[in-house]
Amino acid sequence: MTSEKTFNAVPGRAETVAPGVRRILAPNPSPFTGPGTNTYLVGETALAVIDPGPDLATHLRAILQAVGPGQHVSHILVTHAHADHAPLARALSASTGAPVLAFGDALAGRSAVMRELAGSGDLGGGEGTDLAFTPDIPLADMELIAAPGWSLRALWTPGHFGNHLCFAMGDVIFTGDLVMGWSSSLVSPPDGDLTDFMASCRRLQEIPARLYLPGHGDAVPEPHARLAWLIQHRERREAALLAALAHGPADATTLAGRVYTDIDPSLLPAAARNVLAHLIDLMGKSEVSCAKPLGPASRFSLL
Repeated sequence: MTSEKTFNAVPGRAETVAPGVRRILAPNPSPFTGPGTNTYLVGETALAVIDPGPDLATHLRAILQAVGPGQHVSHILVTHAHADHAPLARALSASTGAPVLAFGDALAGRSAVMRELAGSGDLGGGEGTDLAFTPDIPLADMELIAAPGWSLRALWTPGHFGNHLCFAMGDVIFTGDLVMGWSSSLVSPPDGDLTDFMASCRRLQEIPARLYLPGHGDAVPEPHARLAWLIQHRERREAALLAALAHGPADATTLAGRVYTDIDPSLLPAAARNVLAHLIDLMGKSEVSCAKPLGPASRFSLL
């Protein structure tokens, strides 16, 4: 259920991916970004730029060069405050005069559970967060953003990140990192919350869609099939963790080694963050427990 093998976008080149939508791939490939971050330009005259991306001068030039005669950037929309999506927003705003719109700053949208855990001990996390990010205009869930020729509906979809938004344009949805075209998402507490992630995926299942345009990887032409796979993937991971805990208490790193048996060892620390997110979710379901304060080294047990 990935499309990375067929994804052949060239960094810096604007290409049409849907009517009125162009994609520019940022030159930031990595094990966590796949081929790189997708920046989208929406519209024909007044342009919305969705996810300007990392603070790279080459990518800024590529975005500005894609603005043709008779066009201007009217809105800059950010799905969430990770460093591969948000930092270039400020430089792009300075170059174009367009405001930056997002759900809120890097701490906005955290669940009460994650706020409490973040303040109670060393939970770790914070990978790649743009802590300096703050929008000019905060967006509420279901708020409509419009300009001549297009309109986008903001959908608050926390889980991968507390301030995560998707943007719906008719039956095309820009899904950020909630649903990606090449991999499942990292959920790392306290920025990530698996309980919220699953709720956001199920929310999208209720919204008719023809195409997802994700923050990484190729377009997703069968969006609800992809969502079903993501939900089943997380449910299988949960079942594997519960089975591993049946052999005795363990911490997130130990459990990651037991259930992530088919990944590059260099990715095990990220896998441990996903496991921690699952364990916190299972605590909320009263299926596991651990001694407080909760942290990456805590040992978890079945209830």
